[in-house]
Amino acid sequence: AGQHQNGFITTQGGNLLCSKIIHLISQNYPQVKSEVSKVLHECEQRMYKSVAFPAIGTGQAGLSSAKVADEMLDAIVEFARQKSVQHLQTIKIVIFQTNMLTDFYESMKKIEDSDSSTTESWLSMFKSFFWGRKQSSEKKISMILEKKVNIVTFQICGKSQEKVAATEAWIKDLILKEQFESIIPLEAIENFDETQFAILEDLQRGKQVNIEILSKLSPPQIKISGISRDVCSVSLEVQEMVKKIKSSEEEQFKAELLYNLVEWRYLGSNDSFVAFDKLTNMQLEHAKMAGKPYLNVTIKKKNYKVDLKARRATDDQGNTKILQRVAKDEGK
Repeated sequence: AGQHQNGFITTQGGNLLCSKIIHLISQNYPQVKSEVSKVLHECEQRMYKSVAFPAIGTGQAGLSSAKVADEMLDAIVEFARQKSVQHLQTIKIVIFQTNMLTDFYESMKKIEDSDSSTTESWLSMFKSFFWGRKQSSEKKISMILEKKVNIVTFQICGKSQEKVAATEAWIKDLILKEQFESIIPLEAIENFDETQFAILEDLQRGKQVNIEILSKLSPPQIKISGISRDVCSVSLEVQEMVKKIKSSEEEQFKAELLYNLVEWRYLGSNDSFVAFDKLTNMQLEHAKMAGKPYLNVTIKKKNYKVDLKARRATDDQGNTKILQRVAKDEGK
């Protein structure tokens, strides 16, 4: 005898390759989303690790496969987002009619497009099923980029092996059409700090992409793979970030060279002159060489306006500091 619960009965698996069977007790027009949700929570409560669904309601109830796909996937997504889920790891949807695959695929696309910032790529999940789950983290400079991949499994059944193979090939083709990969050379990897790695993690978390740092190659590379539109946008952001790092490196190098020739200073509180930081030192010297009358600088987190001709810096309250320019090849 089965165990009667609210809206369903649970029995033993019998001759099927499963431990339990949950029989839904529904009306002629079942509330698919509600019933799927109830079964998922029942599985979690009983600590089941996997569950397989048919396309509920597409048989005698006569519901459209598109509507069923929307409701089933909505229920699965809502369930998967719950932090309390610990036991149920695999959810399968078994589809017998080939034409239904298109409806489920379109439903997944709608979910992805409507909530791309928080929903993992359904196509990436397909890819994990057909080609195996790929480790998506690469360690470099004690930083790790991690991306959790949730797996959705579709079990394909058909009248013959040829039809099953054809359907699998069709799904793989859909996946490949959506996938794209971008490689960005990364000579500046040694200058990456926690800020840059945090940016990469945010990009990976917010978009449907996987970011790998291939640090063992020469030169190192960043590989961005995933849905084409997100790969393109993330690649542009990463390239801009790398460009800024290179520009900052060049500025630091130029500032270091110039600091060996000229040193700008301001009169401190103890009547001794204090050297500006090297970047501000370069800005002051460039402004002088360009004949600019004024330049805005920061001294101890306060804004000052420098009169380059008078060699004075004035803050917003009218306080002034005397400046000094020392050419190091002439002595101090």
